[in-house]
Amino acid sequence: MASEVRSATFAAGCFWGVERELRRLEGVVDAEVGYTGGSVEDPSYEQVCAGGTGHAEAVRVEYDEEKISYEELLDAFFEIHDPTQVNRQGPDVGEQYRSAIFVHDSDQAAAARRAIAEREDRHDRPIATRIEPAGSFWRAEEYHQRYHEKRRRRGGMRWSTS
Repeated sequence: MASEVRSATFAAGCFWGVERELRRLEGVVDAEVGYTGGSVEDPSYEQVCAGGTGHAEAVRVEYDEEKISYEELLDAFFEIHDPTQVNRQGPDVGEQYRSAIFVHDSDQAAAARRAIAEREDRHDRPIATRIEPAGSFWRAEEYHQRYHEKRRRRGGMRWSTS
């Protein structure tokens, strides 16, 4: 019996680093960056960054559920950003940098609620991560895809994992 590939979508600040970290996980088949959760069809990076579209910079992950569970993806998601910050991560500020889990079905929604509840006691501030239905996902411009890998290949600076 063949493994089933499923989708998961996460927003945790600038999508470049989020994509890099999620792509490293065994069981992740593919990952792409884009925009979701907003009201404008096929937005550009410039539109999303200017604000007002309601989109988040997000990463859509395709994963083999026999190799990695959705719960393990949620664990990684919470490890790679500060889920207590509202509409920001580090120097990036705005609704497009919100912490959000875009759920594709009721099982993902239930798992996301459990994951947030489990983390509430671990932080001195409330978890700001939003659970939103996965809607249209607009793939970001090609120069954003695998951004860190492309920069490294061109002799760009070395990136830390923190």
